[in-house]
Amino acid sequence: MRSIAEFFQFLLNSEEIIVTGGLILVTLIVFAENGLFFAFFLPGDYLVFLAGVFCATKILNVSIWLLLACLLGAAILGSLTGYLFGWYFGEKLKNRPDSFFFKKKYLTQTRKYFDKYGSRTLVISRFLPIVRTFAPILAGLSKMPWGNYLVFNILGAVLWIVGLTGGGYLFGTRFPQIIDYVEYIIAFFLLITTVTVIRGYFKAKEDLEEN
Repeated sequence: MRSIAEFFQFLLNSEEIIVTGGLILVTLIVFAENGLFFAFFLPGDYLVFLAGVFCATKILNVSIWLLLACLLGAAILGSLTGYLFGWYFGEKLKNRPDSFFFKKKYLTQTRKYFDKYGSRTLVISRFLPIVRTFAPILAGLSKMPWGNYLVFNILGAVLWIVGLTGGGYLFGTRFPQIIDYVEYIIAFFLLITTVTVIRGYFKAKEDLEEN
């Protein structure tokens, strides 16, 4: 039981993931978090940002172009996997009982964004924890046209990866001392994530009560 807890603690530690697992593990986590419903809890935003910082400071010793290509491909293919899962198995997921790895409120919260923003949700959701994981699934469940989905999927992935990973790389290049403040970077992203999730939860709850 302790080893399982340590494993989950490792998965939530972006710095440890990058240092220990390298490019392969970072790529796999980005893939999973972008479309596999049971991987919603994995670090996303601050993982790809820190990957850029660590690349610039040579802690992650790969070229920035290889890093961007791997993470961009993982984000696109992960989201595509979620879309196909939603298309073929979405109805079963809707009827799935709540558990640690899935709660119906996540679909409800994501549908709220689709109702408000339409297909643009696939772009906006890239910057929203949990919604990022469930948006492609709901797009598949809703039978969004393939071409329309593909355009917004690629656009969202490019903005997310280039914006955060590229931004992290620029920060690391210009201010290499930023590596000494990794804990504050993670705390900043965790604060944004927590506020976003809490606001989304209460908004979804209000919508359910109104209906």
